[in-house]
Amino acid sequence: MQLFYTPDIDPTHSHYLLSEEESKHCIRVLRLEAGSEVQLVDGRGGLYNARITDAHPKRVVLQINSVVPAFNKRNHYLHIAIAPTKNIERTEWFIEKATEIGIDEISPVICQRSERKEVKVDRLNKIITSAIKQSIKAYHPVLNEPVSFDRLIAKKFDGQKFIAHCDAGDKANLGAALVPHGSYLILIGPEGDFSPPEIEAALQSGYKAITLGESRLRTETAALEACFEVNFLNR
Repeated sequence: MQLFYTPDIDPTHSHYLLSEEESKHCIRVLRLEAGSEVQLVDGRGGLYNARITDAHPKRVVLQINSVVPAFNKRNHYLHIAIAPTKNIERTEWFIEKATEIGIDEISPVICQRSERKEVKVDRLNKIITSAIKQSIKAYHPVLNEPVSFDRLIAKKFDGQKFIAHCDAGDKANLGAALVPHGSYLILIGPEGDFSPPEIEAALQSGYKAITLGESRLRTETAALEACFEVNFLNR
């Protein structure tokens, strides 16, 4: 069954009008007709079962038949702050796969050793939207504007805070340190890793140093490993 992302839908209404872009895709590309059953997600947890009543290529009208609130709501909250990679396609790959696996919030963080200082948030949000449709997710992860490392660690976060780095020193295994069914913020550094002053600043701000295994991982691989492990431990 085809699925559409409809963030402005009102769950109290019995009908919904697809945008012109989605209507064109629905009729011209997918070849759906009046009577076809479709699903909608609002990005806030709502999954809607609907039927096309007017198959106009510019304004498809849908009749809402049922609503499933909090569809597949997860039992934890995951926020990953990742330094954008020099090759932005690697960051895009992480965002797509993390959305499919399960993530709530993503923050591009600019560090001392970052080779990329900016990202196109609009493009990354489109990748997220496509990924939630692919994986049938009713929650749309929040993508924040890029933020400096110092500003990020100064923000209040009510949950466990971790920094994954490659420097020497005491580091816990993420699986052993994580308390199930909680909220987590995990910092993943750039290709050159976090600088020693950044690591120390994070530790002073309440972050716990963690390891993601014995292998040296790329930035996007480390971030996806953290995402997978958190979801696996909360399964």
